[in-house]
Amino acid sequence: MKVDLLKYMSDRLQEDCGKAKEPGPVITISREYGCPAKKLAQKLTEELTRKMYVKGKDTEWKYITKEIMSESAKELELDPSKIQYVFKYEHKSILDDVIAAHSTKYYKSDRKIRNTIARVIRNIGCEGHVIIVGRAGVVITHDIPKSLHINLEAPLEWRVLRTSTKHNISLEEAEQYALDIDRKRRQFREFFEGKNTDYTRFDLSFNCMTLSVDEMVSIILKAVEVRKLI
Repeated sequence: MKVDLLKYMSDRLQEDCGKAKEPGPVITISREYGCPAKKLAQKLTEELTRKMYVKGKDTEWKYITKEIMSESAKELELDPSKIQYVFKYEHKSILDDVIAAHSTKYYKSDRKIRNTIARVIRNIGCEGHVIIVGRAGVVITHDIPKSLHINLEAPLEWRVLRTSTKHNISLEEAEQYALDIDRKRRQFREFFEGKNTDYTRFDLSFNCMTLSVDEMVSIILKAVEVRKLI
């Protein structure tokens, strides 16, 4: 069942971000499998923090990805292993939910788990000065005014070659693996926002085959300044 979060989030923007006078700034990075999202986030974090220092502001940018699971599990009072399936892009069946509900007093429904994950991501975005890598960040923070949403893509052949080399697997296995991860990530986003909506749109898209990480960082920094995120 798809979580109907978009209108809810829009209506709750001020309440969710009530502690901040102005939510954000937040940058999200979505990517096709094999694109260097983590390297981009690391470099961009360093450069944004440096620019803040030059402006005389003691504000440090950070990037997050796997930390979201730990924070969500803490909110749910569950061991992180109990919600790991969501971050592996897996789903519980209705039968799994029924069995779990009768087997432990710490049971949390799949819907509640995913709602909590979304709330954690949104709160992080509202706090600001953060880069969210993956995790449907583009969907969950899209209506925060001070936000920038980036997509990394590249030809499948290029991504397959990188995947084959990285994991020491055949090109055929690498292609199947890349396509499977792409599909699961797309389904993860669609769980929160549905198919082919405006929330699937990005502000910037980069071809990682032709642009280096440093080149992408330079372009993003210019966009950040134009959008007045720093």
